[in-house]
Amino acid sequence: MDDSEGEEDFFDAQDSLLKPHSDEGDSSASLQADYVPPPEVTVLHVGSETVSLEFESSSSSVRYKLHVDYSCNTQRGSVDTDDSDSVEIKGLNPGTEYTFNIKRISENGTESKATSLSVFTEPVFPTGITVSNITSESLSLQWDPPAGEVESCIVTCCSGGETVEEKTTNTNRVTFSSLKPGVSYSLHVSAKLRNRTTSTSASITVKTKTKLESLLEDLGLTPYYREKLTLSKILEIDEKTITDVPVKSKSDLPWYFLKKLMMVNVTARNMKGSSTCESTYDDSSGTELDFSDILDSPNTDDTLNPLDIITALFLCSDAFVQQEMALKMSMCQFAVPLLLPSFNTEQCTLMLWAMRDIVKKYRPPALSQSKGFIEEKIVDSQVPMISFVRLGDCSLSKSEILNKLLSNSQQYHDTFVHHNMEGGDSPKRISNGLTEITWYLPGGNRNMNHFNQPVAVANLHGDIASFETQYSFLCQTSAAVFLFFDHLDSECKILSNQNQKAQIFLVGNSESKNFSSNALKSVATKLGLTKNNIIIKTKEKNDADFIKYLRKKVSDVIENPQIKVPIANMADIAHELGILVDEDCPECQAGKKSADAITEEIQDLRQYKEQQLPLQGQIWKELTGLEKEEFRLHKVGSKNIEIYKSDLQEQKKKLRKKQNSFNLSPAMTCFINEISRPEIERCYFLKWMRMNLDNISRLKLSALRELYKEKCKDSANKDEVKEIDRQLSNSSLGTEHFFREMGQIYEASLSLPEKHASRKKLQHLPKLCGQLLLDGFPLELVDGDASNIPLRWVSDVLTQLNLLVSPKNKIRVVTVLGVQSTGKSTLLNTMFGVQFAVSSGRCTRGAFMLLIRLNEEIKGEFGCDFMVIIDTEGLKSPELAQLDNSYQHDNELATLVVGLSDITIINIAMENSTEMKDILQIVVHAFLRMKEVGKKPKCQFVHQNVPDVSAHEKNLRDRKLLLEQLNEMTQAAAKMEKREENKSFTDVIKYSPDTGNCYVPGLWNGNPPMAPVNEGYSETLYELKKNIIQQLRECVSSDNHLLGFKEWMTSLWKAVKHENFIFSFRNSLVADAYIKLCTEFNRWEWEFKKAMYSWISNAETKISNFGTVAAKSQISDMEEFLTQLKHEATTELSKWEKKLLDNLEEYFKQRDGHAYLVEGHKEEFKNSAKSLRRELENSVVNQLTAAADIRRGMKEVENIKENHTKEIEKAVSELITECRKKNVQMTDGELEKEFDKMWSETLRKMSFSELQRIDVFTDVSHYLRENVKNKGSHACEILSGKSLEKCGLAAFKYKPEGWGETVKNKFKGWFNLQDPVKPRPKGADIIAACQDSVTNKKKRKTNYHNTYIQEILRIIDEMLKKADVNTDIEFEVSLKQHICADAARNFQRMQEDFIQANDPKILLDKNKKKFCADFKDVFHKRDQCQKKAEEFTEQCLKPAVEDFVYRCLGPNITEEMMRSKAFSTRTSFQGSVLLDLLSKEDFNSYLSFTSKYEDYVKTWILEQIKEHFSDASKTSGYEEQHLKLSIKNIKDAMEKAKSETSADLKTFVEHICKELGDKLVISQDALGAFMILNNADQEQFAGWLTESVEKMEETLKKKFKDTTFERKLEHLCVNPQTELFNRVVGCGKQCPFCQVPCEAGGGKHKDHFASLHRPRGLGRYRWERSEILVTDICTSAVISENAFRCSATKYEWHPYKSYREIFPDWHIPPDGSLEASDFWKYVMYKYNRDFAEAYKAKPADIPRSWKKITKKQAETSLKNSFNIS
Repeated sequence: MDDSEGEEDFFDAQDSLLKPHSDEGDSSASLQADYVPPPEVTVLHVGSETVSLEFESSSSSVRYKLHVDYSCNTQRGSVDTDDSDSVEIKGLNPGTEYTFNIKRISENGTESKATSLSVFTEPVFPTGITVSNITSESLSLQWDPPAGEVESCIVTCCSGGETVEEKTTNTNRVTFSSLKPGVSYSLHVSAKLRNRTTSTSASITVKTKTKLESLLEDLGLTPYYREKLTLSKILEIDEKTITDVPVKSKSDLPWYFLKKLMMVNVTARNMKGSSTCESTYDDSSGTELDFSDILDSPNTDDTLNPLDIITALFLCSDAFVQQEMALKMSMCQFAVPLLLPSFNTEQCTLMLWAMRDIVKKYRPPALSQSKGFIEEKIVDSQVPMISFVRLGDCSLSKSEILNKLLSNSQQYHDTFVHHNMEGGDSPKRISNGLTEITWYLPGGNRNMNHFNQPVAVANLHGDIASFETQYSFLCQTSAAVFLFFDHLDSECKILSNQNQKAQIFLVGNSESKNFSSNALKSVATKLGLTKNNIIIKTKEKNDADFIKYLRKKVSDVIENPQIKVPIANMADIAHELGILVDEDCPECQAGKKSADAITEEIQDLRQYKEQQLPLQGQIWKELTGLEKEEFRLHKVGSKNIEIYKSDLQEQKKKLRKKQNSFNLSPAMTCFINEISRPEIERCYFLKWMRMNLDNISRLKLSALRELYKEKCKDSANKDEVKEIDRQLSNSSLGTEHFFREMGQIYEASLSLPEKHASRKKLQHLPKLCGQLLLDGFPLELVDGDASNIPLRWVSDVLTQLNLLVSPKNKIRVVTVLGVQSTGKSTLLNTMFGVQFAVSSGRCTRGAFMLLIRLNEEIKGEFGCDFMVIIDTEGLKSPELAQLDNSYQHDNELATLVVGLSDITIINIAMENSTEMKDILQIVVHAFLRMKEVGKKPKCQFVHQNVPDVSAHEKNLRDRKLLLEQLNEMTQAAAKMEKREENKSFTDVIKYSPDTGNCYVPGLWNGNPPMAPVNEGYSETLYELKKNIIQQLRECVSSDNHLLGFKEWMTSLWKAVKHENFIFSFRNSLVADAYIKLCTEFNRWEWEFKKAMYSWISNAETKISNFGTVAAKSQISDMEEFLTQLKHEATTELSKWEKKLLDNLEEYFKQRDGHAYLVEGHKEEFKNSAKSLRRELENSVVNQLTAAADIRRGMKEVENIKENHTKEIEKAVSELITECRKKNVQMTDGELEKEFDKMWSETLRKMSFSELQRIDVFTDVSHYLRENVKNKGSHACEILSGKSLEKCGLAAFKYKPEGWGETVKNKFKGWFNLQDPVKPRPKGADIIAACQDSVTNKKKRKTNYHNTYIQEILRIIDEMLKKADVNTDIEFEVSLKQHICADAARNFQRMQEDFIQANDPKILLDKNKKKFCADFKDVFHKRDQCQKKAEEFTEQCLKPAVEDFVYRCLGPNITEEMMRSKAFSTRTSFQGSVLLDLLSKEDFNSYLSFTSKYEDYVKTWILEQIKEHFSDASKTSGYEEQHLKLSIKNIKDAMEKAKSETSADLKTFVEHICKELGDKLVISQDALGAFMILNNADQEQFAGWLTESVEKMEETLKKKFKDTTFERKLEHLCVNPQTELFNRVVGCGKQCPFCQVPCEAGGGKHKDHFASLHRPRGLGRYRWERSEILVTDICTSAVISENAFRCSATKYEWHPYKSYREIFPDWHIPPDGSLEASDFWKYVMYKYNRDFAEAYKAKPADIPRSWKKITKKQAETSLKNSFNIS
């Protein structure tokens, strides 16, 4: 407290004391001054921070002040106040002893003696109380330390108003233990001071956890008690799934158990963590023995009892997880929960639903002879139940005795958890009251059976005294109850109070110290038990004898049970006793009711399917047959293919119409309604459906098997046996049949109009099925009965699934393949914990897929969100073995699933080597097919039933043998697929015999039905699972999403419908990948070309300026300069070639996209890159050589011009001097007369030598002869026979001569044969290409050079080669003569024009006016700066800048056009052209396209260019860009020239030109003329030049703007039309049948292909006799049995199917969609008569289906074929 607080001002006491007083008062005043009485103090109130004091007033009249001092160990303070007042002192510390000293002070300052007293401030109650570490039996309390001199804290724990425990502590923390679970406790904390004063208490109420809550917290399962564990969560793949990290904490235990249990591992209950297994002994204490330590050392680990963990998991799991756990536990021969305790409600639950899925097979004695067996749901089985319970503590381990009772002496198994098991000795926390059940089932061998009849064995954990309800339940449902005890109470109320139906057997241990024979006798008497009902373990009876005796008692009961209550019927008894039943939940009951409503109607399976599921029967099988016939055309015979296909489509439509005629059956109506319900109801319904249908199928199969055995006894019953065999195959009915029907209903509805009510009503079905996939239900991919995929249904389901999960839609696919009944489904179920059907008689038919989620933490590492597991029907199945196409069926299935997979597990049973060989051939075939289409799945061979631990080593020889067989199979498959280059299996797939094989022991550990799953089986498959997941992690592509999976499935299935898979395979993903590759390659190719165009333009500029003032090079010899440029060109070409090849390498390394799918084309594109480099190198060298030679010629011309100019300049200078001497002012007219006179005289004196001429015809003839001389002497004879000057004067016509050709033509005339396959190339195409080249040369306005004719000859040779024609020599030479003659005439004219343009006399005459003007200016001494600047700009710079802009503009226009989708790839181009044709609806356009393809395409490209650049702003940007660059270069050159020393204006201008020498081509004529008579001032000239250049910029801008685009095209050096044409036309090859152009990317592709082929009639084909146009399309013909003949076959018939023998470089896959050619079908139908008239043929017979194709459908087919969005 602040000392100043509470102070008051003193009164002026001093003055008053000094005042004079009456005598009477003198003595009194004196006394007062001498003595001040001490104050009397009373404590009014004490608080935790305040003390109130009261002072008794003094009787004296003198006024006093009171001064109060107070202090404690940590605080001091004082207060002043008036006498007789009270004072409150604040700010004190709670619970602290304070000393107060109070004095009176008189007015004169005299102080009294101090009155002292001590006061303790009140203590405060503790604050900040928190409770932690709450368990079922303890809790910890913590609080903030209270302020003050606290001696201790008192903590009281109360419950129900009574004190449970009180503790005193001098800390701020206390722990209470030995509390009761689930009880509310109030906790009171008070502080106690040294003076024994106690504060008020602070309270908090807390409830201890129940044992369940405490255990769930320890196990980390608390969140799942309300939000239950689901199957998707349990099956989710996470890091723990694929690693062997030991259990480190209690929270790891449930997941460890589930991980093991889902893989059916019998060690699942062994759950000690690594920390609890460590020794508790201290080895460092020395070597002396401390026996007390050894003997007294307790089991200090806190291991949990496995039963507690199992109970907790059942309580925290939803009904479906409980069911799955019970099933897996049953497979492990673990006891499963019958009655599950619930500690919150003290009720237990009958786990009827959890056991519903358990199916058991056994063989009772009655079926031993016939080797039959019984298979049934265990909950419905009529077997007696024997229960085992205990009363009180028991020295006998009931559970262990039961294990021995049930186990074979040779093979002990822990069915029940017992004390001596790992963790079994740990105290049970929640599992007391748990009743477990297991079954003993006979196997048919009396010598091995302990019991000849099946029996259920129940075991109640805990004392029945605490669990009377459970005990009562067992007494009413069991045939006998065996009660274990050590001590019996003679009253034994619990035993006598039960409503017992069961026999009671008392089982005691006479060796127990608590055993009392008297009590036993008393109880036995009360219960009316006989000696037979009492079993006593005596000292003389060892365990084996005791177990034998007990087994005998049990056997006696089950041989004649008085009660048999199936588990399903126990629900009623449970209800009577208040026991919950797990099936009582409303969702479960609703699902059961609906499922029963459907399945109760089933009497005859076949009849039921026909009535309730009619769409999937015969109709669907007929549709399947029609679909396959559409692809294979086996029965087409001599019919018109397209008409036959049209008929097939009509039949399909009729079948779909028939399907739509069926109303939705009651069963399907109910089924669809039920699966449309919320998730839980839907799941229950489907589970009930599956179980009900399994039961029905099982009963049907059982009866059929018996009948089959009976009929087989008599060989006369062959037909009946065959019929029964068929029924056995068809008697299966599962939920997949209902989903199959749903798929057919959906697919049939799609044939209805879009707005049809029925179609709209069913649009939600795929989404429903997609949601079911997410819920963990399988989707049928392949209908096993029809051997077909309902493609639209499955595709739409996958599309909806993709929408449900996007963007988390990446997947990896694992598939299993193998012979039937070799445990493929079991293998997948064990590895991934899934639920593929494995019931007896339910062999998988077709293929099914399931989804498994990946944990979020590992999704990134694996690059996927889900794993897709595909289970397939067995190969070589007996049902299909009798069919002729069984091998093909197996091949189809194998190809499909291998193609869909990232990893394929090949499951091989080691027993049958013949079957193994068969399956290997099928599998190798599938892998070979995948390699050829770009897919690279991995494979893992699994060898079943190999038990030996040394199997891997022992099977080294077997692995080598396997590899040899795989190699043999590879060669066989390669031969069938015509891919003989594959010699070994490793050529097809990356495979190592050491790592690619897994040896799996047998499934059962012992003899079923009592055998558990073999631990080795589970562990080996776990290792396999880890290996597979690791391989998936290393997969190449990261772009494997659901829609990609859908595309692969569609493409693969369409391809397998064809007999030749590789030949038929077409996949949009592969097509997209190829288009992307082509697009990228085209971009790199254009960058390469553009860079070289720029380089050659720059090089030509340097050559043009060589030897002039603008030349930058120091080299004076042209040959040396040319060599240098060629070297630079080689360096530049190598750099760009490397860049292109590096880009290609990087492209194939990328993980995104599908680059790996087109890796087979990598080499082709590398070759194309190298070829491009060679082409560009030839072109560059030719251009450099030509430019250099022309420059040499120009140099000669320039020297002549320069000499003449100098003479004129000299003459003009002399004239000026002469005129000036006259000293007369001459007028301009007089000067002009003098100038004319001088000009005439000077020119007369000059000698003008004519430029050297080349005899162009002689030069062309020379190169033509050189070109054909290697063609033989006949070629030379033809050349010599006709002068070149006489050739090419008329249109080219070639008429073959000779008897052989005449006969051949006559023969073709007889049979009206076309020769479209290898036609002689149209001369017009080659002539046009050569004319384009000549035109481009003429545009340059240069002199003729011999490289020009060499280029012409190269073009002819290349085009002849592209045509792939064995042309006769006469045709070739005639064509070359014609083209070369025409070119020679053009080159001759070009030379003459050049000579004319560069004639010195003509040039002088052109400049006469300029010379005259300069003469007059110089004579008059006029300022020439502005004029000369403008002249230099206009004559020298402006043409150079304009030329530069046009040289750059060509590549810009080309590049701009290439950005459009139409020109990105050849495929896109074809699609765009055809779409444009469709929109025009103009027959002449179609005719031009089909007849003159290249002409049409060139025109179309030009139109597109003109249309795109019709807006002038499109080019103005480029023009302005290049113009600005040129102006900048000029200004920079001027600035640099200014900075350099120039003697005169000429030097200044030369500096400018030299700086621009590698950028602009400066006209030497203009420059020479500019230099004459130039006396301008340099500085003034520079100023005017700057202004002139700026004006020139504006002038050129306007000129470019005003120039039409067509005019601009004429000035371009790089022709965009030609560049685009070369890009999109590519190799120029055309289909040998229908003439469509090749669309393959790169220049050096191995195979030619086209996306869309057309009816052959559009290529002028007609039938031989009728003259009717042919409608056959080559994509159909190549899969038919038809044949063709042509010149390539020497007019012999050849099968279409083997067309590659004739045309090996053409790949013509069948029409995969059957609608791809709809565009051309539409065109041919619409313009049938027009084409016939144009081709002088008769109209085609159009198939009916073609007539129904709309323009919209035609457009759609185009977009689909060319991947146009």
